[in-house]
Amino acid sequence: MVEKQVPLTREGKAKLEDELEQLRQQRRVVAERIHNAQELGTSQNDAEYDDAKLEQGMVEGRILEVEDILRRASIIDEDGAHRSGRVVLGSGVEVDQDGKVRHYQIVGAPEADPVHGKISNESPVGAALLGRQVGDVVDVNAPKGVIKVKVLKID
Repeated sequence: MVEKQVPLTREGKAKLEDELEQLRQQRRVVAERIHNAQELGTSQNDAEYDDAKLEQGMVEGRILEVEDILRRASIIDEDGAHRSGRVVLGSGVEVDQDGKVRHYQIVGAPEADPVHGKISNESPVGAALLGRQVGDVVDVNAPKGVIKVKVLKID
């Protein structure tokens, strides 16, 4: 089975690598908490032990997830995206969305951060914008209903 590539900007890949390093450090801290709780072995520390085991599970799960994303990462050609006449992964795009001017950068799903203008290529708006050029108007089927989006500028 062919594994699906995960598009990431260089910045997004660096952030995930930093997160992975922090998680690996956190793993050691949690392991120490588990060890200390086991050594004390009193019923008072059972809650601490259970809490540490739960945290360990979450940390290990996120480590596996980040390692998988990084293993399948495909770096987005942001320079090429800026020169493209069409909206592609990595493009910055200014749009008129139902009368409001907004700026988005189209990124892969792991980097999506709508609050900061980074939308996934898999989101309704991101997917609808891919391949469009300045002046194009597209109807987007969003969870809140159909919205009209006009491409004003690609950078």
